[in-house]
Amino acid sequence: FCPVGTYMERQRTILQRILGAALEAVAPDGALLRHLRLDGPGRAGLVADGRRRDLAGRRVRVLGAGKGVAPMALALEDMLGQRIDEGFIVVKYDHGLPLKRIRQAEAGHPVPDASGVRATQHMLDMARTCTEQDLLICLLTGGASALTPAPAPGLSLADLQRTTQLLLDCGAAIHEINAVRKHLSAFSGGQLARAAGGASVLSVIVSDVVGDPLDVIASGPTAPDASSFADCREILGRFGLEDKLPAAVREYL
Repeated sequence: FCPVGTYMERQRTILQRILGAALEAVAPDGALLRHLRLDGPGRAGLVADGRRRDLAGRRVRVLGAGKGVAPMALALEDMLGQRIDEGFIVVKYDHGLPLKRIRQAEAGHPVPDASGVRATQHMLDMARTCTEQDLLICLLTGGASALTPAPAPGLSLADLQRTTQLLLDCGAAIHEINAVRKHLSAFSGGQLARAAGGASVLSVIVSDVVGDPLDVIASGPTAPDASSFADCREILGRFGLEDKLPAAVREYL
């Protein structure tokens, strides 16, 4: 015979252990540490899934964005320490952590805001100063699409905000939403990697999209874009959004 109180407490303990194990399994910092490690004499090599990158004599810079990027940045700081020359990430409001070498900004999510525009411009500026001797480590998680607004030429933040809200409200799938957001952006759809020029770019990405499509997660700032402007127009037409879009967005697409 087991008293009801004792039985319930045992069940509570089991459930807490299950929840704890689940959270540990998907923790962004733990994921990073499972796939990156230092190697070689003086631990001067960074190994990412079997491929080694020499850090000796190389400037290491870090950029990142997403709701879960701060734990990744903290884990990377613990791993690389003073090997990180500079870094900058943008997180959702109240999602930051105390970092030592990587600076951070907070911005709006799921609708972008002016703070996100400033942070994204700073990341693009940093990327453009990279050289062929640099290693640029990009940390990306879900939420980065909204946190990194960079209006394409002729568009405003208000245009992006209105379009984002329409997409969120219409029931579009994440790959459809991000296809449109990429084409209204100067940062997404591989454009961060393009800004980095000849630097070696290492992307560490936590997937929040079924199937792990790298061009969809975080709107793929370091991945080739598989979607087109025609795809965007088809998506917006299918959801009846064409006439609701800001005029500048409609004309741009």
